[in-house]
Amino acid sequence: MTLEEFRTHMNAGLPVTGGSEAHLMMHRLSQEALRITAEINGRYHEPADLHQLLAELWGHDFPASVGLFPPFHTDCGKNTWVEARTFINMGCKFQDQGGIFIGEDCLIGHNATLCTINHEMDPARRGDMTFKPIRIGNKVWLGANVTVLQGVTIGEGAVVAAGAVVTKDVAPRTVVAGVPAKAIKQITHE
Repeated sequence: MTLEEFRTHMNAGLPVTGGSEAHLMMHRLSQEALRITAEINGRYHEPADLHQLLAELWGHDFPASVGLFPPFHTDCGKNTWVEARTFINMGCKFQDQGGIFIGEDCLIGHNATLCTINHEMDPARRGDMTFKPIRIGNKVWLGANVTVLQGVTIGEGAVVAAGAVVTKDVAPRTVVAGVPAKAIKQITHE
């Protein structure tokens, strides 16, 4: 399976059965991600060098204005897409097999965890996985220690308060907080 075939499979939301070709590809990509993130997290890198390591990790180039403070962790890396002027703070964990799409001018707070994978509930099939993308609109702010679960879309200009667990879509220009996250106010500033 090629990287593009893997991305197509994952972005179509197709399940992955334990031992399948897609599952074996996930393991190969995980080993590569472990190697690259160990390099990213193991010592200081000038911004241009860090950009090159992230391009290798993510498998494509991205805007030079994207910022990231290590440590950063991912168990795949090849299905993360980040737009211009977005900043990812220390300690973030991206489980991106199902696709993580982050818009422009976003702030991703310390220790944010983005999870695109779920396992089957049937114990006999617990090793089988399902995938749904996470989509984060432009100018979104995820506070520290936020968890975003698979299939969630966070609308443009929204804020997710520190410690929230986002299980459902968030409307644009809405502040959500809590476990599970619920809307607490609208953002009316221009």
